[in-house]
Amino acid sequence: MTTPNATTAPTVALTRFAGRAGDHNDRAMVASGYLADVIADRLGAAVTTVGTPEPALSANWDTELRAALPALQSLAARYRDIFARGQVPVTALSRCAVALSTLPVVAAHRPDAVVVWFDAHADLNTPGNTSTGYLGGLAFSGPLGMWDSGLGAGLATRNAVLVGARDLDAPEHALVDNGTVALVPVGPAMADQLSEIIAGRPVYLHIDCDVLDAGIVPTDYLVPCGMTLNQLHACAEVIARSEIVGLEVGELETDEPTSRPAGADGREPARSIVAALEPMLGPFSR
Repeated sequence: MTTPNATTAPTVALTRFAGRAGDHNDRAMVASGYLADVIADRLGAAVTTVGTPEPALSANWDTELRAALPALQSLAARYRDIFARGQVPVTALSRCAVALSTLPVVAAHRPDAVVVWFDAHADLNTPGNTSTGYLGGLAFSGPLGMWDSGLGAGLATRNAVLVGARDLDAPEHALVDNGTVALVPVGPAMADQLSEIIAGRPVYLHIDCDVLDAGIVPTDYLVPCGMTLNQLHACAEVIARSEIVGLEVGELETDEPTSRPAGADGREPARSIVAALEPMLGPFSR
């Protein structure tokens, strides 16, 4: 695969996941379209859409997984094809649970890559210890082989890094405290800490937008004491020093009001996220 430092930019395969996957509401299924459009404009790439928006179920994880499985399997198949063609996946997700389908494929094709998981939550619960039954809370643990989602696993814990997680349940705290999964907390030195952990390894990036401080962009969960856009940009600069295996961004919601002021643009939150990720996107520009 061509690296970001080469003279020829790698070919990006841009995907929008538009289906439901553990949704509490329908707003992320809309926002993934906004996000995909903004990335497409930035990279000059065509968008392939997987899944179709459907009414949110807001149900237990097993019901949600059964409902989402056909679309998740389709996305996994697309990822396998992307890697087979030597391309770099860039994906606008609806919910973080979609990573149940992407990360096992990443791990199979690039076992050398570290998955950097930006999220206010660790998403390391399992069906056996979840207190909420929320599918998104199991999103990272499935690819790590902590439970069988039916979509595969294969991601090694040594290649899993949490960034910005601050709302953890007791079992998740235990995994961080015992060193099973690394955590870079929100703080002034987080970019330097992330650089030390990555240590030049290839990176696949996952971003759940609630890693940002509450209210910066619309999200389902509003968790205080989060990252700023400037901190996200600084971390993106660190990641851009490595080979970028791919990236996915999810959990952005639309905040569509019934009446929008003149000149207001529903895509502005997506633009702010994409601007913060600019150091990583530059190598893929056409």
